Order: sequence, then structure tokens, then C-alpha cells
Amino acid sequence: MKRFLLAASCAIVPVLAQAQTQIGPYVSIGAGINVQPDETINSDPQIADFAHRSVTFNPGFAGEASFGYGFANGLRLDVEADYNSAKVKGISGDDASILRAGGLEERSGGMFNVLYDFNVGLPFIPYVGVGLGAQGLDHSHWERGVIGYKFPTAAGEQTVSDFAYQGILGVAVPLTFFNGLSFTAEYRFLGLLDATPAFAESAYALDGSVTPTSRKFGNTYSHTIMLGFRYAFFQGFPLLGQPSPPPPPMPTPMATPVPEPSRTYLVFFDWDRSDLTVRARAIVREAAQASTHVQTTRLEVNGYTDLSGTAAYNQKLSVRRAQSVATELVRDGVPQAEIEIKGFGESHPLVPTAPGVREPQNRRVEIILH
Repeated sequence: MKRFLLAASCAIVPVLAQAQTQIGPYVSIGAGINVQPDETINSDPQIADFAHRSVTFNPGFAGEASFGYGFANGLRLDVEADYNSAKVKGISGDDASILRAGGLEERSGGMFNVLYDFNVGLPFIPYVGVGLGAQGLDHSHWERGVIGYKFPTAAGEQTVSDFAYQGILGVAVPLTFFNGLSFTAEYRFLGLLDATPAFAESAYALDGSVTPTSRKFGNTYSHTIMLGFRYAFFQGFPLLGQPSPPPPPMPTPMATPVPEPSRTYLVFFDWDRSDLTVRARAIVREAAQASTHVQTTRLEVNGYTDLSGTAAYNQKLSVRRAQSVATELVRDGVPQAEIEIKGFGESHPLVPTAPGVREPQNRRVEIILH
């Protein structure tokens, strides 16, 4: 599973963006394969020729759609509608007269999930989750065969509903060509709380008599692997490569001494974002080149935010912005040892505003060459 997730993320490296924890409402969809383990059959004792067998399955389809909300601390809550299926491959047991079997097993229902995103500074976000809900289990067109006979069962006409649980392991990779869109890859384990849901059926004898009875299926769980997309609302719709607006004029010098304007560079950010725009990368590259032409002993990389949001969240956001710029400087050839990273949160705004105001000039990182 670990290799699968790594391969999925590497496949879309050319369109990666700075990974950030999901915040706000979102929707997601996914589709993939369902791997159904063998199921044991515990028939009524009066069906002596078909008790305690094992049904095998071919892989089938799996899909889900969900709506949720992400919080700034990495926690997410969502509700989903899901479906998976598996086609009967055969029946095994100690009775050689059982030659064949057919039918389709389907699960569908809704789940409430609690998930957590791990923002570990990588270009993707791993996450885990657990869920509770309800699932309907349906056996469609089930039949078994013996020499010369093929007996349908009444189970194909019924759906058994029960409480369900699931575990989720996944990874989300932001895509730059559509702001707010992420590629997702997930593994899910889904099981029913009642391990032996009962179906009504009919026992057919070779003399033509029919006896009403019941059948229970054990091992009612499944493994699914799905690929999909998640879209976060209210993130804007920039096109790929669209440059950001030019930076505002240089601010009036503060009372404390500041470096010469030619040795100070400002990088600006979109609201609640720490990834670099095309224009921002150009400014960082210009600063990196300048550091090789003048005598520079160290570079200060100071991050700031506007006054919207809480002070604690803004402090962390300012550090992430400074780290994004520092990473780009290293990529442009600046030694890591020469870079000093600081985050000042919403303090020292260029443009004083009231709390809650989204002022673009305050969402910045200062690169100062010493």
C-alpha cells in the first residue's frame, strides 16, 4: 500500500503545489477497485449438502462521493455515500458435487467520517480517518450448481441493512492548474458490525421439494483502493501560469534602521496561502542572484500576515511563508547556512488596518541581504 501511494504522488509531480492543510468546506469523489475476501456460508442445518462453504470473488468496482469541512488544526469531518461490488467466482468446500456458483454481492450506504491531515512540510498531505454509518448488503441472482442442476436462491431478492465501520489511509496532492483542487489516493477497510447477516432462501431437493430456510454469510468486510479528486471551495480560480499583480510601492522607512532598498526584497502572498506565485518566484530568484554579486554574510527571511484570522494561526502561517521563500532560495543556489528564518505573524503591518481586514500589502515575506 505504501508503494502504491508513493507511485500515485510521483506520477503528478509536474503539477504539484505547496501542500497545505484542508480548511473550509469541500467535496470529493473517488473510484477504484473492491477486493472482496472469501466469505464463509453457514446454512441452516437442514441444508446438509451446502453448509459451511466458502465463496470466492473476483475484484469489483468501488466508488464514493462526500461533502465535508476542514479545520485549521488538521481535523476534517465529512459525510459520504458509497458503493462497492464483487462478482461471485466460485464455491469451495468438502462436497465435490458443488461445481459452480454465480451472483453479485453489492454494498451501498452512507458513512460519517472523522479524518486528520498531517502537514509535515512535504508537497503532499497524508491523512488517516475512521467512520461509522450504515450499509445495505445485497446478493443479486445468487445460484449454486450441482451435477445436472442449477438452483437459484431467494437471497437475490433481498437487501440486508446493518451498521458499518471503516478505516481510511490516504494522501492528497494539490494541483496548480486549478486552485483548490487536489488529487487523492485512498485505501479503505469497510466492515459490518454484524458479521453474519442472514438472508432468507429456499432449499431445493432433487425430488423437486422446496423448503424455506435461511443462510448467513460471515467475513462481511472488504478492501478498496480508490483514486479521485477533492475540491476546496472559496479558493479562487487562477489559470496555470497566470502572473500575480505587481507588488505595491516600497513602504515609508520605519523609525528603526532598515537595509538599503536595493538589498531588500518583498514577496507577496494570496490570502491564507503560503505557496509562491510565478511573480513571487521571480523576485526570490532575483534576490538569490543579488546575493552572489554583493558581499553577503547572511539573509534574513521574515514572514508576515494581515490582521484576518487568529493571532496563533497567523503566527504559524507567517513561518510557513518564510519557509516557502527559504526553500526557493536554496533551490536557486543560496546556501542554507546563510538563511535565517523568522515569523512575525500579524505584527509589524506595512499598512495599519482594523482586525479582520485582508490587506494584501501585509501578506508578505521580506528578504534582507546583510
